[in-house]
Amino acid sequence: MSSLHRSSSAPYKNGGLPPQELLDDLCSRFVLNVPKEDQQSFERILFLVEYAHWFYEDNSVENNPSLKSFTLKEFTSLLFNSCDVLRPYVAHIDDIFKDFTSYKVRVPVTGAIILDETYERCILVKGWKGSSWSFPRGKKNKDEEDHTCAVREVLEETGFDVSMLLNKDDYIELIFGQQRVRLYIIAGVRDNTFFAPQTKKEISEIAWHRLDDLQPATEDVISHGITGLKLYMVAPFLASLKIWISKHKPPIAPKPDMPLKGICVWKAKSGSIGSNTTILENQLTKPSSDSQPPDTGPGKSFRNFRFNTAAILQAMEAGFST
Repeated sequence: MSSLHRSSSAPYKNGGLPPQELLDDLCSRFVLNVPKEDQQSFERILFLVEYAHWFYEDNSVENNPSLKSFTLKEFTSLLFNSCDVLRPYVAHIDDIFKDFTSYKVRVPVTGAIILDETYERCILVKGWKGSSWSFPRGKKNKDEEDHTCAVREVLEETGFDVSMLLNKDDYIELIFGQQRVRLYIIAGVRDNTFFAPQTKKEISEIAWHRLDDLQPATEDVISHGITGLKLYMVAPFLASLKIWISKHKPPIAPKPDMPLKGICVWKAKSGSIGSNTTILENQLTKPSSDSQPPDTGPGKSFRNFRFNTAAILQAMEAGFST
């Protein structure tokens, strides 16, 4: 779209800045040419920008290492500076991003606690950045049922379809601040099951971990397990999980010959950790651009923002006419 031009106030002037043609394409593909309902608030728009950011990092940067990698906030500022219909709001970018961050932590989350056949181990995933482990889970889409979200997110993060094993009544649910997290218990999964994420740069490692090793180090430090693992989003569920296990009989008896430590079943960019380490040519998965938090009342400064659709149509028409 030749009608979109780089702003002279763009904050990045060092090498590796994406060419304007690429920024135009990202803005057109992920912001302009979307349903009108996705252009009704900055929260929705920022989800679209996040999708554009994922696409840029997973495709553009991978195919052209000379391009600079950006954080989401940096990329948001870059795209707002480079897109005509977004540029009028550059002065408010900090407030917009702050509202978006606040919005995201209120969207309900669902996922699964996957137990092996002895109920002694569970599957945990480690994020692409950082060293924290968690159960596979993710944010709900608009009007999506809890169990449907759990199936989708577990499949994206582990490649394992839990739909046939999921019982809608078997779950543990906790509230963290304003966010509801529901994890369905998927028990009796064979330890030789294949796991590999279907999304790029989201999960760095998948492993079976012994539940005994996930116990908090002390009552004062519940964010770390006794083995030193970071378990911010694991430890709070363990007490309820222990109660559930005590009421259910595992399919097979404990295996005394199993390794005491965790068993890695997939690791990004790994050479060899058994048959489950093949790195798939994964498809890019769109973030939840239509996610909605529970109705908690009016938001902050840009909650009632309405996108300038006239400017969008004008920019699109100018692009098509060139």
